Amino acid sequence: MSASAEQADDVCALPLVRRMAALLDRDPAAFAEGGPLPRGWHVALFNAPTRQSDLRADGAAHLGVTLPDLGLPRLMMGGRRIEFIGDIPIGARVRRTSRPAAVAIKEGRSGRFALVDVEHRISVEDDDAPVLIETTSYVLRAEQADGQAASPMIDAKPIPPADVSRVVTPDEPMLFRYSAITDNPHRIHYDLAYALSEGYPALVVNGTVPTMFLLEMFRAFVGGEPKGWRSRNLAPILCGAPLTLTLAHAGDEWTLRAHGPAGEVALDAKAWT
Repeated sequence: MSASAEQADDVCALPLVRRMAALLDRDPAAFAEGGPLPRGWHVALFNAPTRQSDLRADGAAHLGVTLPDLGLPRLMMGGRRIEFIGDIPIGARVRRTSRPAAVAIKEGRSGRFALVDVEHRISVEDDDAPVLIETTSYVLRAEQADGQAASPMIDAKPIPPADVSRVVTPDEPMLFRYSAITDNPHRIHYDLAYALSEGYPALVVNGTVPTMFLLEMFRAFVGGEPKGWRSRNLAPILCGAPLTLTLAHAGDEWTLRAHGPAGEVALDAKAWT
């Protein structure tokens, strides 16, 4: 293991799996030890027990590796790329090796920001070969300027035809339960006063919540698990606003999207079989 890599051990515990099932409105009793963890549900694992005094000012906990200090204190999920090599058995001991990857400094309409990638490799029991390789991309931004809106006005756009679609409206109980399952103390998801101070008109939905529902749609429609996943978070998703989730396919590749109330694409993803 390189000097910059960090390791974490966990157990894919059945009670945790059943809590995720309940959040996604699936039958918790359908899951038992020894069965495969649905792909994508690994986000409930390896949430570092960060000491209260070590939380970032925005409430974010340790992310598997120490992010570089770039003078950009606001953290957001940018996207993820996942290669599913195998499955995680429910009840198994698991290990994650994390290391920093690319760092890119950019200038945008809202000022200077950074894209920081973190690579995770998850293995099962005493086997060093990974069953999952994930690169998570984070966006680091400067302090919110007074009067600056974090959610600009968006023109209405029609939602393209899809093979299947559904509407989900994330609410406060959903945000609470997801943050509890994943031990996510990022304040924009539960502290309304803080979210308003950051320029958002409401609580911000955890960036992975629509991914969890889109993966459920994929499994139900395709009848199997994906071999890979690639997604980008393009716009804030606000609590109480309906999300239209769509799935469309071309060949072996599937396009999955979460559309905001104006039809804008808030999350754009690809999955393949």
